[in-house]
Amino acid sequence: MTELADLTAVDLVAGYRDKSISPIEVLDSVLKRVDALEPALCATYALDPEGARAAATLSQQRWQDGKPAGPLDGVPVTVKENIATTGTPVPQGTAATPLLPATTDAPAAALLRASGAVIFSKTTMPEYGMLSSGVSTFHELTRNPWDLSRTPGGSSAGAGAAAAAGYGPLHLGTDIGGSIRLPAGWCGVIGLKPTHGRVPVGVPYPGRAIGPITRTAADAGLLLSVISGYDRRDHTSYPSSGETFPGPLDLAGLRIGLLLDAGLGLPVEPEVATAVRTAASLLEKAGAIVTEIAPIIGREMLDGLDRFWRIRSASDLQALPPERRALVLPEIRAWADSAAGLTGQDVFHGFSQMGEMALAVDRAFASYDFLVSPVAPITAFPAELAYPTDDPLKPFEHIAFTVPYNMSGHPAVSVNCGYSGEGLPIGLQIAGPRFADMRVLGLAAALERLVVRRPWPQYLP
Repeated sequence: MTELADLTAVDLVAGYRDKSISPIEVLDSVLKRVDALEPALCATYALDPEGARAAATLSQQRWQDGKPAGPLDGVPVTVKENIATTGTPVPQGTAATPLLPATTDAPAAALLRASGAVIFSKTTMPEYGMLSSGVSTFHELTRNPWDLSRTPGGSSAGAGAAAAAGYGPLHLGTDIGGSIRLPAGWCGVIGLKPTHGRVPVGVPYPGRAIGPITRTAADAGLLLSVISGYDRRDHTSYPSSGETFPGPLDLAGLRIGLLLDAGLGLPVEPEVATAVRTAASLLEKAGAIVTEIAPIIGREMLDGLDRFWRIRSASDLQALPPERRALVLPEIRAWADSAAGLTGQDVFHGFSQMGEMALAVDRAFASYDFLVSPVAPITAFPAELAYPTDDPLKPFEHIAFTVPYNMSGHPAVSVNCGYSGEGLPIGLQIAGPRFADMRVLGLAAALERLVVRRPWPQYLP
């Protein structure tokens, strides 16, 4: 029998509407799941059962009165640690940050509350969000529900783990190089990096996005429809079109470019390539026109971006008092310190590579409706490693499939397409034209119907 904690947001709202279930019952089921699994997963931060129960009680009354606040009224939601919520400090995954309570909700969190969503916890992230793992000097090490010895990915580490473990249906993450899609891929869930500006962020930055991590494409579409819109705090944001999730796309005639070789970085593991190729063949049998394509970006682009991010991080760390800088994860300090010899020309060239990536992605879309690839070249690596390479000077060898769409602003989603011999999930990435976020989710929903899914992990410590 399906537990309430495992129901989708779509099903929960339907249950609230016909009064077959209540927000309080659902929250109790979710909190029971969290209580059972958190000692092993360590996915939550600032868990707030009392505040959540108060919000669920108000929601239950609104449903009884037939006046829900919005599409997510009473649905349990987690929010990544670096998305500010009033009264909660934002440590950004590091012990170096002073713990000062946030004075207001970030735009996306405010939109969730306005819709009646029950924010019951924040979720963990690694050091400054600059790792694709759960390694942090502030949070306990977050682990993958499918295999506790493996990372859930990052930097939306807790959100990915929480979604796979059934800590309710909806989780909000952030992504600047793959930080939503990587944990979604390694945890076997849906993770969407939206079109840049579709979801307002508190502090806009090139490539930075906020998006849903869920178990289904339909839930991701529902969450995206609520958090989209303009907020004056984000000058890159724009008004919501009101577009809703279209359901699974008709695949007949869709032109899909299949990218199996990024052309740089870690080699694609055979099991990953096989799973993605098999999924692409399922799309083809259903009517899509699938064509294998050449690598989109080059070494100069990724290395340039790395140099720019190193100098940015070095500047941030240099602004810290020495005693706080000493608290930063050693791997992050080693990476940032390596920027010491960079010239102004090096940094400018690195910055320019963001634009070069965007142009390269735009050219790749000239002949295709969607681009499909692995999310990552590898399956989830050991949880204790900060980087899959275990080398702070080679930190981005696994993001060549994901980071181009951050720089170009295109929407991209991770969807499960199979499993390794060890039973680890393998993520397939679908990218689409700018502003086609819902169609990207529609293609993910079509693939959900074609790929055989395994039961969700049930780890009971």
